[in-house]
Amino acid sequence: VWSLGDGAPEETEKRDDSQRSTLFVEKPQSGSVSVGGNITFIAKVEAKDLLRKPNVKWFKGKWMDLASKAGKHLQLKESFERHTKIHFVEMHIIQAKENYAGNYRCEVSYKDKFDSCSFDLEVTESSQAAPSIDIRSAFKRSGDGQDDAGELDFSGLLKRREVKQQEEEPEVDVWELLKNANPSEYEKIAFQYGITDLRGMLKRLKRMRREVKKSAAFAKGLDPAYQVDKGGKVRFMVELADPTVELKWYKNGQEIRPSAKYIFEHKGNQRILFINNCTMTDDARYYVTAGDEKCSTELFVRDPPILVTKGLEDTSTYVGERVELSCEVSEDDANVKWFRNGVELPNDPRSRYRIKVEGKKHTLIIEEAAKNDNATYSVMTTGGQSEAKLSVDLRPLKISLALQDQTVRLGQEIHLKCEISENVEGKWYKNGQLVEASDRVKLYHKGRIHRFVIASAAVDDEGEYKFVPDAYNTDIPCKVHVVDPPKLHLDGLGENNTVTVVAGSKLRLEIPITGEPTPKVMWSKGDKMITDSGRIRAETYPDSSCLVIDTAEREDSGPFRITLKNEAGEDTALINIKVVDVPDPPQAPNVTEVGEDWCVMTWEPPANDGGSPILGYFIERKKKQSSRWMRLNFELCKETTFEPKKMIEGVAYEVRVFAVNAIGISKPSMPSKSFVPLAVTSPPTLLAVDSVTDTSVTMKWRPPDHIGAAGLDGYVVEYCFEGNGFSQGISTDLSEELMEPPFNLEEAERSHLKENLIPK
Repeated sequence: VWSLGDGAPEETEKRDDSQRSTLFVEKPQSGSVSVGGNITFIAKVEAKDLLRKPNVKWFKGKWMDLASKAGKHLQLKESFERHTKIHFVEMHIIQAKENYAGNYRCEVSYKDKFDSCSFDLEVTESSQAAPSIDIRSAFKRSGDGQDDAGELDFSGLLKRREVKQQEEEPEVDVWELLKNANPSEYEKIAFQYGITDLRGMLKRLKRMRREVKKSAAFAKGLDPAYQVDKGGKVRFMVELADPTVELKWYKNGQEIRPSAKYIFEHKGNQRILFINNCTMTDDARYYVTAGDEKCSTELFVRDPPILVTKGLEDTSTYVGERVELSCEVSEDDANVKWFRNGVELPNDPRSRYRIKVEGKKHTLIIEEAAKNDNATYSVMTTGGQSEAKLSVDLRPLKISLALQDQTVRLGQEIHLKCEISENVEGKWYKNGQLVEASDRVKLYHKGRIHRFVIASAAVDDEGEYKFVPDAYNTDIPCKVHVVDPPKLHLDGLGENNTVTVVAGSKLRLEIPITGEPTPKVMWSKGDKMITDSGRIRAETYPDSSCLVIDTAEREDSGPFRITLKNEAGEDTALINIKVVDVPDPPQAPNVTEVGEDWCVMTWEPPANDGGSPILGYFIERKKKQSSRWMRLNFELCKETTFEPKKMIEGVAYEVRVFAVNAIGISKPSMPSKSFVPLAVTSPPTLLAVDSVTDTSVTMKWRPPDHIGAAGLDGYVVEYCFEGNGFSQGISTDLSEELMEPPFNLEEAERSHLKENLIPK
């Protein structure tokens, strides 16, 4: 039989390190085996950097996965050696056939690491070879209740466990398994193949490798090992070459004396020792001396096979329930192994599987069963096994507290809460999309209660939500409606929400608005509602509203009201529209004084300044007979009086005025009455009273030094009483040099006279 375990150490040392990968420490090597023989391929994977067991697959050819072929002729095994941190993977081929020959491949992977190696198996025709030792048959008892009971032929030491179903077992060469196995696998192999004394097995393994020496004193020595059931009797026998030689028996170095327990018997050259009622204290090393020579053996006292007296029962339960799978065995505190789908369950406090032993009763406990606990569980002893199926179903779900539809204001908390009858995990969805927990979204699960919390609601948080419990085909829905009271944003408007527009231009006033749901917008001026059509109209958009005036008129000035409404409230504001225009024309100016080439003109401001203060005036003049007006000032006149100059004496003129504001220049005023610039006659000179009588005054004066172009027609004398204004004048001709006043001087003794001469 060929196996990788028999390879010489030198072959391993000769391997090129360059052939090693990050996963394989040692790769399977090609080999050959005879038809009907067994062969083992071993690979080693380093586990120092691996957090869990790597994934290993065996293939024949390119695609055939051997995991599905495991059975009587093929066994795949894995083990882990803790002190070296090496994973051992083995493929055992049992009773090889010719069609087993071919190319094989071993693949190992761990996360993103992968390695593969190929090897060949050659199956040759079997040749006549010396029979090999079968360690199971070598330790079989040769008799039961007879005188030679307990005499061993090396088959009883390894007894295959009894199984529930009696099937033909493959002939496995346990000796080959032991020779090729890692020391950490010895205990597992011993339990699997019914080897009850691991210590004796290892000693036997070591002793069989020793070279057998010929003895002069013993014609036939003791067998290397004996095995007997607890309470049974064992027989040791040697045959002496010289029957006269003195013989002594020893147990663990202490000489054995004859007693009811130890019985000695002589038959010719045979010397026999019987040990009755064997107990575990009789499990020891024995030897016999003949003169200077010694012959030794090992006695193994075996507990009787542990039988399963009450098997496991199929069990059905619900998720979250406590599960107990119990069986009873034939002995108290027996060694029992538990398996789940053929994989041994560890008896580890950190495991979710707890094993409880009460005398002969062994119980596997699962505190809270889960859906993935559905499996076939089995219990195995040295003398039998039992299995049962565990079915874990979902308990019918009841909704104790359903989610409630909510309407929340923007910025407030969204808090969804539901309670179900089972303590299971679940998932939250919004509009069909999975919602994960984040800094903003908090998901809570405590017992049967699930909560969904958003501290500050946003508009986007509105939608249809649902909670779906894991493993259940049901959901708990609700709707979340996020509302926001309507709000007008008037920050961009002027003081007192005033908007100024020039007459004749188009106004498009956009007011930003917010609110959820989108508020309804209404515009009005006074009692008149503004519609969405016409010269003055309202246009509404999701985030704003516009007041549109196509051609602004002065009559459009005034307060406009905008009102927003939605289910969360309302907001309103007055917006003052001010339509500004050029001022009205001033009234026709008046010419109050006229000179030789100048005049003085005055006027009243316009009745309407166009909504903007008057900045000044422009003045124009023209000759009466002409149609061409001439601008008299290029800088605005701030007053309502002006003195045009540089006119032609004797020519008739007209003047007009324009008012100016920030918007522009008004239309011209109506022209003034026509006027003619003339030179002014100077006043008379040397006025004096010549004589005074009771009823008259005689005055004298000289004519004016300068007489204007109109000439001098006469004089006008004005008089008044003391303390009063002047009375109307008295006209005189140029020939008159004195005047008789129309009053009694006696009555006007205190009066003063004043002469005022004007051209006539």
